[in-house]
Amino acid sequence: MFRSVVRITSRNLNLNRRSLIPNDAVSHFPSPPSASAATLIPSLDHAHRRRFSSSKSTKSSITKTKKSEGKKSKSKGGESGAAAGAEDGEFGGSAGDELEAGRAKRLADDEKTPSLDVGPNGRPLFTPRDVTLSKLSHKDIGSYFNFDEAALKAVLPEGLASGIEDEFKESWRPALLVRKSFLDLRDNFRRIADPPMWPSEGGVKPKKQIILDGPVKSGKSIALAMLVHWARDEGWLVLYAPKGRDWTHGGYFYKNQHTGFWDTPLQAERYLKGQETMPIPEDSTLYDLVQMGINSTHAAVSVVVRLRKELSLVKDVPVLIAIDQYNNWFTFSEFEEPVTPRSCRPIHARELTTVNAFRSMMHDDMMVGAFSHSTAVGKLRKDLPDVPADARQNFPRYSLDEAEAVCYYYLRQRLVRREVFSEENWKKIYYLANGNGAEMRCHPISLGKKLFSVSDLKGRFLVI
Repeated sequence: MFRSVVRITSRNLNLNRRSLIPNDAVSHFPSPPSASAATLIPSLDHAHRRRFSSSKSTKSSITKTKKSEGKKSKSKGGESGAAAGAEDGEFGGSAGDELEAGRAKRLADDEKTPSLDVGPNGRPLFTPRDVTLSKLSHKDIGSYFNFDEAALKAVLPEGLASGIEDEFKESWRPALLVRKSFLDLRDNFRRIADPPMWPSEGGVKPKKQIILDGPVKSGKSIALAMLVHWARDEGWLVLYAPKGRDWTHGGYFYKNQHTGFWDTPLQAERYLKGQETMPIPEDSTLYDLVQMGINSTHAAVSVVVRLRKELSLVKDVPVLIAIDQYNNWFTFSEFEEPVTPRSCRPIHARELTTVNAFRSMMHDDMMVGAFSHSTAVGKLRKDLPDVPADARQNFPRYSLDEAEAVCYYYLRQRLVRREVFSEENWKKIYYLANGNGAEMRCHPISLGKKLFSVSDLKGRFLVI
């Protein structure tokens, strides 16, 4: 009896010793680097030492699961309540389908009536069909430019900005407003690539590096995407990152012993896969680099760094680097470095290899970054490191004239009832939304009396 107890105790001690071995001491990559990657990276032995993975996304998903389970358990209070909820859902769904079908039919009939395509003061609501982004002029400001949605996704394979997707979805039409702020941005880089023979006296000097800053939902990401569209139509080589935040969140990471920076292979590989459809000649070095990063995850980070260096050497065509959510690169990332068994040090975005390669604007290349305040990064100081002092440019929300054109467009797309549309009502919406494009898009049907309410600062309700 005593011997059997001793044997069981010794087995438990052995199991506990095995469980105390840290995971990162035995973790390794599933496959060795390929031969092509070995020529670019001399040694990858450091990658086999310590590797960490981001756990914040897992924690958030667990929390969401618990919340959803809690809601499900609360909803199981009685069969009658569940049945009533099902009936309400069925009724709401059928009513919504009928409204959408009726709106689609009316919009199809409206296409046969060109007289409806009239904006404020009798101006055309849409630009002529033969006008491209390159041919847009100041006389087109306040009109809507129609896109071919399939062609738009082909030109922007990295993905569309959320503001563009929301605008297309709500208005049921792939069209965007032509704004003076976009034309100024386009003309700035056009003058750099193709300088005029006689520079205008007293004109604004063009900037090679620009940061689009401004209030939330002012259209910065939309303008950046339209700029990328225009540049690629002109034959430029554009490196476009529509989600700069993804470079600092998610995946696994490890410290590169050769450079001292933190490598994030999954983000680099994901970005290169998005750039695979970028128009690059197949016989060029850039194309070979992108393919190498896609075929070898281990080489993806070094390929992205090398890609940035190669872009500076291109002289045959204009090169533009466009980064959305650029402000996420000036704060801390999601990753943390274990310091003690009970504490971790947050890793700044500048310590990541890929971010460090693309963040700086202290060069002679054309580069534009857009701040995204929707990601809740926080307010950054005015003078940012590695950024020219005059690079920051304010991007305004809708002006009163632009808001008028927007409301006429929503009237044309039957988001607004004609019997309640008036100058007084659309101005109320503009001032209540403070020019916020998303709020004006979400509540256009409120251009009538008692159609929606907004709470004021005192907690009361202001009814229109």
